[in-house]
Amino acid sequence: MTEHATTSDKRLSRATAIAWLWRRLSRWPLPRLWRFASTLGPLVYCFSRRERNVTDINLKVVYPALDQRKRRALAKQSLRHSTATMMELGYAWMAEPARVEASIIEVHGRDKLDSARSQGQGVIVLAPHFGNWEVLNFWLSSHFPFTAMYEPPKITNLEPIIRHGRERMGAQLVPTNPRGVAALLKALKRSEAIGILPDQEPDWGSGVFAPFYSRDAYTATLLPKLVARTQARVVTGVALRLPRRGFAIHFLDADERVYSADETVSASGVNASVEASIALEPAQYQWEYKRYRKVIEEQQQNPNANDFRLY
Repeated sequence: MTEHATTSDKRLSRATAIAWLWRRLSRWPLPRLWRFASTLGPLVYCFSRRERNVTDINLKVVYPALDQRKRRALAKQSLRHSTATMMELGYAWMAEPARVEASIIEVHGRDKLDSARSQGQGVIVLAPHFGNWEVLNFWLSSHFPFTAMYEPPKITNLEPIIRHGRERMGAQLVPTNPRGVAALLKALKRSEAIGILPDQEPDWGSGVFAPFYSRDAYTATLLPKLVARTQARVVTGVALRLPRRGFAIHFLDADERVYSADETVSASGVNASVEASIALEPAQYQWEYKRYRKVIEEQQQNPNANDFRLY
């Protein structure tokens, strides 16, 4: 057997195991999933050094005045919520739609979407890694024509399962390339809703540095390009977890700077919009993501750029 065949077999076995776990967990009620995540969360904090360290570093940046004890408690809560999100993937993608719909107990700010669409404007939903964004996708694609960018998973055998889960309520997934951008533009011109991940670090050349809390973060510039060409309205959308109960969808007005033609100003508005959603409950944000991976000194080709990195 060749090395390539062996690697492929391992990936297939891993994908099969993950898919089985998702299907199994999709049958569990949400309170049971939360209890499971509450048990695993402290273990993740203790034994997943990478997640713990990145979370601690990010929290030091964004909450410098928080004492160490409170910051550690927030880090533990955050990893518990991140674990819950992973446990809930099968629920969001595979559970009976009526069950998922019933678990969305509250929806706040729907009028922001309805108003924009009634005026013939498309809506751009900034969906940060907060709460359970897959539940947000479920709700949006259940109620509106909805298009979002999609990047295939590293475990390629999982792609059809993930794609089916995200598209099952009618969402259209498009690639993260010029063809995908063109599809987003067409959707907005049809006065539909699209989703953008505002806190995912873009490739060099596709973003600018803008403040996220007290430090500059490399931020995508796709939003001002879409707004300039479609006059779409922008809202932030999140699915806040209500432990043992379900979820509350919140749509918040975006910071007005997102409508600026200046890409740096617009990116600053995007980051401020993410900050406003995090303020709903900071523990539900995915702080283990390396949001500050790129540094200005690297862009400036400073030979000492590594001295300025956080991670």
